[in-house]
Amino acid sequence: MSKGKVLLGLSGGVDSSVAGLILKRKGYKVDALFMRNWEDDDGSPYCSIKEDFLDAVFVAEQLKVELFEENFAKEYREKVFSYFLEELELGRTPNPDILCNREIKFNSFFNFAMNAGYDFIATGHYVRSKKYKERTALLKGKDKGKDQSYFLHSISSEALAKSIFPLGSLNKLEVRKTAKKEGLITSEKKDSTGICFIGERPFPEFLNNYIPHNPGSIEDENGNEIGEHKGLAFYTIGQRQGLGIGGIKHSKNIPWYVAEKNIEKNTLVAVQGNNHPLLMSSKLETKNLKLINEIEEKRFNAKAKVRYRQEDQDCFIEILDETLKVKFKEKQRAVTPGQSVVIYKNDICLGGGEINIIH
Repeated sequence: MSKGKVLLGLSGGVDSSVAGLILKRKGYKVDALFMRNWEDDDGSPYCSIKEDFLDAVFVAEQLKVELFEENFAKEYREKVFSYFLEELELGRTPNPDILCNREIKFNSFFNFAMNAGYDFIATGHYVRSKKYKERTALLKGKDKGKDQSYFLHSISSEALAKSIFPLGSLNKLEVRKTAKKEGLITSEKKDSTGICFIGERPFPEFLNNYIPHNPGSIEDENGNEIGEHKGLAFYTIGQRQGLGIGGIKHSKNIPWYVAEKNIEKNTLVAVQGNNHPLLMSSKLETKNLKLINEIEEKRFNAKAKVRYRQEDQDCFIEILDETLKVKFKEKQRAVTPGQSVVIYKNDICLGGGEINIIH
């Protein structure tokens, strides 16, 4: 007897392929959907949409599931990409993968599935969910190296309650072994590591197509001009590569890092040393707060991370209306406006917000 109808987001990668295999084994009625979220295929080697679609077709045949295709490019451009560019031009560094999950995969895709009569959606994300009382909690994936709760922290509780994550209790090695054992053509396919809409092409090269250069001066912490930048949108806090600074008279032979952006003056402040004081901060405030479920306690100790690969950091949380105030036990390096801070209680992801103010 079927456990329900599931629409699987099939990307043409090994993770979603194995997710489909597991769903069928568990007795779900599975169909698959290939999402087209980006249409600017310039024919470069970085755009893999055609290859991914063919892989999805082959996997669907192997799994004996029906594959549909839907174009969400319009929604993507309006809800994700336009905001992404706006934030960059304000000197911030947004995370398009977080936006894509919230607005496309767990909104547009979710609504498409519900309107088509499916009971659930499923993806190949390495996260878990757990129901208790009237709520559904988002938990970290068992594979700590692959846990993707950081990227899913802002999805709605309604979508989470009807989402299945078949890989949440597995590690990547197990997923690869399963794919190979079952002869899935994606078993050896390389993981995608690029931003969800541009692939793995060099980021500055991509931005050249959308944001004009607006050169200005690079200054040291004392206001001395030491170089020229091509536009603040092309740099992020903590960046070392691509500054073009070297051989500065009377300076030590220590790498330079981006420490601050001044939008009003169109200047970039660079400092020497990986742990320079201007790169360190202990407090932050957010905007666009998104909580998975309502939290009654408004002041509490928790864990947080300000970037995906970071280890959880001890902190004190204060929730004020649409804002999080986070005070870290230890100073954090290169906290970046526009990126997201995500908060946790043990393995439960509570939500997070976009970093707005740093102290």
